[in-house]
Amino acid sequence: MPQPLHVDEEGEELTFPVKLPDHLREIRRHLKEILEGEAFRGSNRSGQFLKYIVEETISGRQENLRERILGIEIFGRLPSYDTGEDAIVRVTASDVRKRLLRHYGRSGATVDFRFSLPPGSYVPRITRERSVESHPSFESSPSEASSRVQTLAPAPTAATPTSPLFMGTRSRYLWPLVAAVFFVSTVVLGFSLWQHVRSNSNRLAFLVPWSAIISGPNPTMIITSDPNIAEIQGFTGGPISLSDYANHKYVPHPELLTPEQNRFCNVILRGDKASTVDTPIVALAAGIAAERSRPVDVRGARLIQLSDIENDKNLIVLGSSRSNPWVKLFNERLDFRFEFDPSTTQEIIRNTHPRTGEAATYVATAPGWATGESYALIALLRNPNGDGRVLLIGGENGEGTEAAGKLLGDESRLRSTLAKCGLNQGATGRNFEILLHLNTLAGSPSNVDAIACHII
Repeated sequence: MPQPLHVDEEGEELTFPVKLPDHLREIRRHLKEILEGEAFRGSNRSGQFLKYIVEETISGRQENLRERILGIEIFGRLPSYDTGEDAIVRVTASDVRKRLLRHYGRSGATVDFRFSLPPGSYVPRITRERSVESHPSFESSPSEASSRVQTLAPAPTAATPTSPLFMGTRSRYLWPLVAAVFFVSTVVLGFSLWQHVRSNSNRLAFLVPWSAIISGPNPTMIITSDPNIAEIQGFTGGPISLSDYANHKYVPHPELLTPEQNRFCNVILRGDKASTVDTPIVALAAGIAAERSRPVDVRGARLIQLSDIENDKNLIVLGSSRSNPWVKLFNERLDFRFEFDPSTTQEIIRNTHPRTGEAATYVATAPGWATGESYALIALLRNPNGDGRVLLIGGENGEGTEAAGKLLGDESRLRSTLAKCGLNQGATGRNFEILLHLNTLAGSPSNVDAIACHII
């Protein structure tokens, strides 16, 4: 028997599956608008995911919206695939949540329908709001207007991620819970990765850049990227300056945004999240430091002050200038620099001193989680504010950062790359930049190759 959802203003009970042609037509038209909009442009995987879960829900097949089934039906995984090792469904669901926030931040005031994906669930919530134009009486009472939102999501029956325990007036409990779960999962993942890399970390410790960055009397600090800031810049369409970031001004020109857009920015900025691609690199560095009996301090980019950098620490800075604005602090010392291109509203790598056969700019042909080409940078240089060294590891997208980290954790490939660049085991004192080219497919990097090396 279909499950009743709500009673609308005319007293008509709506159910899943949705049977009224008008409702189906409106829902599918709104879905099409979202998939063709800017927020989902260039991400076929996230668009396919959203379309599938919405269609299954309005067809009354919510029981199919489980991780393993989604992995099989959408991404072609085998029925026996390990959901613990392969996180494609969870990662895509997270990306869909962010893209929906971005979409409604730009056009939320003009739509009657809204889709959202509650954390921990793959069953979307579909709500329908009566517009002010069609219901003038709402203008006199905002609280009355909000009370007439019609929810087209299955009614919760227990303390699930879609139940009142997690939604509505008790939503204040959700963010601490999500943060705690994320922290625990990150720690567990980091520990397992640390165990995995420890077997070859002793050999890596004697190769640059590790021999330069985790050695000597200087302590080492890892600055992880800030995916929230990258999301804010993608949402607002403008870059954030290092000065604003250092002064905790995280939204470029909030006065130019609508109240609804500012609210979405505040939602995005809640918590201090870490990028999943940073975790293996942190684990790798921690394993190498343990072999050398060296301490490592790990901090998120948003928790850093300029005074933390203006000293003799060795620094490992993860991400690009878009996802970690502290990278901009070292731009003047680099030939290859991350820059924001206003014409395409995306980040590129500019080569300020092209050599024979090198391009002046390197531009990813696809955004994150899409198929195409991308670029990444590994750079070792002196800390301009002290006697320490700085290791930059970042890509034009998450796949690029992941690829750079994997190269630095693979002894054989690292030795081969260093040899290709004319760097040997005794090159600890030299500063250099290595530009990587890679292919991306559904969020995974492949065919990673060093295409340029500069000794600086």
